[in-house]
Amino acid sequence: MSDTPPPFIPFSKPNISEAAIEEVVSCLRSGWITSGPRMQRFEDMLTAYHEGRRALCVSSATAGLHAALLTLGLQSDEEIITTPLTFVATLNTIVLAGGKPVLVDIDPTTLNINVNQIERAITPRTRAIMPVHFAGLPADLDAIYSIAKKHGLRVVEDCAHAIGASYKGKRIGSFGDLQVMSFHPNKNITTGEGGAVITDSIDTVYAIECLRFHGIDRTAAERMGKGGSQYYDVVGPGYKYNLTDMQASLGIHQLPELGNYIEARTRIAKRYMEAFADWPELVLPAAPDYAHTHAWHLFTPRLSDKAAVGRDWLIEAMKRENIGVGLHYQAAHVFSWYRRNFGWQPGDMPNALQAGERIFSLPLFPTMTDGEQERVIKTLEKILHKR
Repeated sequence: MSDTPPPFIPFSKPNISEAAIEEVVSCLRSGWITSGPRMQRFEDMLTAYHEGRRALCVSSATAGLHAALLTLGLQSDEEIITTPLTFVATLNTIVLAGGKPVLVDIDPTTLNINVNQIERAITPRTRAIMPVHFAGLPADLDAIYSIAKKHGLRVVEDCAHAIGASYKGKRIGSFGDLQVMSFHPNKNITTGEGGAVITDSIDTVYAIECLRFHGIDRTAAERMGKGGSQYYDVVGPGYKYNLTDMQASLGIHQLPELGNYIEARTRIAKRYMEAFADWPELVLPAAPDYAHTHAWHLFTPRLSDKAAVGRDWLIEAMKRENIGVGLHYQAAHVFSWYRRNFGWQPGDMPNALQAGERIFSLPLFPTMTDGEQERVIKTLEKILHKR
């Protein structure tokens, strides 16, 4: 009998094709490795994918959220309503853009922002609503946009989990106000690091183009390409938020595979749902009653009151079995800086607090084999004393 441990199963793993690798090599050999023709090609592909709404590539979704919020011209302490169950970048970018995050608790079933509580959080200083499509499940956008229209607010959708998802037959990013996508390695498509802002506003397009590269009013291709001029204007202080051609080389080959990736993720999520359907120790991801397509960026069960173990113990036990488990997420309002600066207490958002204490992310990636998933299921069964 061998004492060799089984191979480690990560909670996420990107699927990089040989064609994508060859594209990166070709980019390196081309001599143009920063923002240039491949980034433009990837932007054009993203624009077409989102039905003609302009996509602007940036260095990360965090950069995209920051730039999108800056286009609102927030005055000191103007408010952005968002959810506490999200990666802290959602809140950080609000603060860094000069705003104040105002939190609304989550729906305890879908884990998305509770739309029934948004309106009561609106004040004269509210400027926008920032929903997060948690784990790839679209938030109730009809309700959110209806509230926004009634109160004259903008909507900035944090779509870091949701590229490829759809709401009532419409692809996320193909309608609405502003959307920000993520291409981090654990997302449904990746450029290593990267993101994109999606909009149909000409003014916003121009503002993002300037903000993502030092406030300069002309692209690198317009300045450095044959026939271009290196003279430019700086229309305001900007950032270094551009995506490189090396990164875009991956995206060019990732985007056409997105449908296949989501199909694989959906199949794996369905198998998890079927395997855990009668486990009293778990609360499984729930679907809303409106039509949607889940992107299944994450599969996030939660421990129920009937579980005999704690979440942190479970994660460590799975790791000892060479299985990676993620924590997405702790509720953002419990972090010390936010508690200190906004006076939030853990019990202020009880649904988010409870989810943040019990949630975990099981391995989910397109190349996951049936054998790997079976091992995850059997190991979790052993840890939860199902036998």
